[in-house]
Parts: sequence; C-alpha cells; structure tokens
Amino acid sequence: MTSVIVVGAGATGLATAQTLETTGLQVQVLEKEPRVAEAWRGRHPQLRLNTHRRLSGLPGMKMPQAFGAFPARDDMVRYLEDYAATTPRISFDAPVSRIDKAETGWRVETPGDALHADNVVIATGADRVPYMPAWPGMDGFSGEVLHAADFGDAARYRGRRVLIVGAGNSGTDLLNHLATVDTGEIWVSVRHGPAMAPTRFLGFPTQLISPFLDALPLAAADRVLDLTEWLAFGNLRKHGLPRHWQGGATRLAETGTAPAIDKGFVAALKAGKVTVVPEIEQFEPTAVRLTDGQRLEPDIVVAATGYRTGLAPMLGHLGVLDEREAPVVHGDQQDPRWPGLWFNGMRPPLSGTLGAVGKTAKRIAAAIIAST
Repeated sequence: MTSVIVVGAGATGLATAQTLETTGLQVQVLEKEPRVAEAWRGRHPQLRLNTHRRLSGLPGMKMPQAFGAFPARDDMVRYLEDYAATTPRISFDAPVSRIDKAETGWRVETPGDALHADNVVIATGADRVPYMPAWPGMDGFSGEVLHAADFGDAARYRGRRVLIVGAGNSGTDLLNHLATVDTGEIWVSVRHGPAMAPTRFLGFPTQLISPFLDALPLAAADRVLDLTEWLAFGNLRKHGLPRHWQGGATRLAETGTAPAIDKGFVAALKAGKVTVVPEIEQFEPTAVRLTDGQRLEPDIVVAATGYRTGLAPMLGHLGVLDEREAPVVHGDQQDPRWPGLWFNGMRPPLSGTLGAVGKTAKRIAAAIIAST
C-alpha cells in the first residue's frame, strides 16, 4: 500500500488525511503540538472566521448551524477536536525538523525517530510564523510593540493610544475590534491600501458569492470586488485609505494577501476614530517617526504585518520555496526534481482555505495514485 506522511494536524492536515485515507492510501499525520487546534486556541478571543460557515466545513463534516454565519474561535476549536476524532493516525509532539529524498520515497526527521514514506504532504499552513519587521530603533522604544498574533482581548486597549501597522486582512480585523472599545487615538499605518469587502451587503453575506468569483478570470473578479467596495463604502480614498494598484483577486493570487473584511473599521474611519498615516521610518524612545516626518506617540504598536510558512528549516535545502518561504508548487503540482512531495493549504482562493483544502487533497490523492 502506498504510504503518505501528512505534516500538520491543523484544519488542512486533518482534511488532507481524511481525504487520502478514503482513497485507500496509508496515512500518518505528524503534529508538533500536543493537541489539535493549538494555533486557534492562541488567537484573540474575539476572532471569527471571515469565511461563511457553509463554505468552511471540512470533508465529511458540515459545520453546525449553531455556529452562526461566521464561526467564532472557540467554535473552530471544538469543530477541529471533533473532526480529529475521525482522522487517521495522528502522532502529537512530533515536530518535523527536516525532510530529505531517500533512496525510495522520503525521509522525515522528528526528535524521536526518522520516518519513511512514499509521499509527503506539507499541510502546516501559510500563516504559521508571525512576521515582524526590524524597524530601526524599535528595541529602544518605551511603549509596547507586538504582533497581531498576540493581540489578546480588545478590552486591554481601553484608553490606550494604538498604532496598527497594516490594513490588510489581519490589520482590518484588529481595527474592527478596536472600533468597539473606548480607546485613545487609533492610527493605521498603510503602505498599500487593501481591497475592502463588507461582511454583508443589503443583508446578504457577501462571502457566499466568492465561489462564483473564484471561477472568474482574475481581472473580472477584480472588477466585481471593486464595484462591491464602491457600492458598500463609497470612495474610501476621501478618508485617507489609499488604493492598491492590484485588484483584490489578483493580489490574493500573486501574493497571498486576502481582501480585508469590514465589521466596523470603515465606520470608525469615516467618523474620525481611526486616522490613516504613512509607513514607519523609525522608532524613537517615546515616539514613532513616519516617512512624511510625522511623530506619533502610541502606547501600543501592533504589527499586522503578516506571516510566513516557517518551512525554511524543514525544506529550504530543496529549493522548493520562494523568497517569502511559500512553496513554488501547490496541490497536484510537483517539482520534477522531487516527485512525491506535495503542498496543501498554502494558496487560499477567495472562498477561503477551509473549503478548498479538501478539493485540493482529492487532486493530490488522484495524482499519487496515478504515479504508482
């Protein structure tokens, strides 16, 4: 029987394992944490999915209607725990340090053993490691600097002056939550403006049209997103939010940057509670200097500057990662130098990663079977 090691027991890894198992492949899952959903448990308590419940279920298990349209963090933890109970063999506390081509198949190193399999699927996610820029002077800043991954409870920002760096998907999510809290001044430092989408438009959850957008050419999907933004919010440039030169669908496809979902940020921007400012030039002991010469004095700076895959220590020697540590092939694609090495969950469509990983796993399974 053809063997497969799936690296990662998050949503992508669990969906991949379930799908491969149903096609008759022998599957083992390796997870570095002691339990499933550890990444979800560590996120801030206000977090909800931006993808609709109907588009977010994993293969063979719909999300309960009781979760609502956009499931909360704790709902996702329970869902993944239930899903893992039906998943093939999972080895916890088994971080993978290195993967190498063996004489036959692949060699996967873990602290306890070196395992072998005919195929390896990397399913550790695109947002595994928070990325924090090294701004000049940051270490000497007297205020607090943290990454969006460590945002915590929004209530802790009450009365504080906050600078959010980045208005992408995660930055807008934080601003949505801060809009509900009686903070001090809020600034958002923007280099490239996001494609902004409403959670609902005329009462309809806009994310439900995303499968239709996924089927369109990128340029056409860009135009639909632009029109939706304009109808929902008007001209956000009048409120200081710049417009990115790429459309939302194209930017997601080329850089992995998803459109931002508004749940209160735009209203706060229009009301003057949030002020858009340019990029950070450097930190000073009590202030942040911007590229236009402005000096801000935030109590807290939150870097919503994205994530990296963290795959370089494991796979960097194989030459299969780009400069952002993202794999250069995905799904049923393979690097011809390394047959049997696959990636899932690293290129989300507009409809979201959760709904896509099962479909991608089916294509991987078919490719594995065809190659045997």
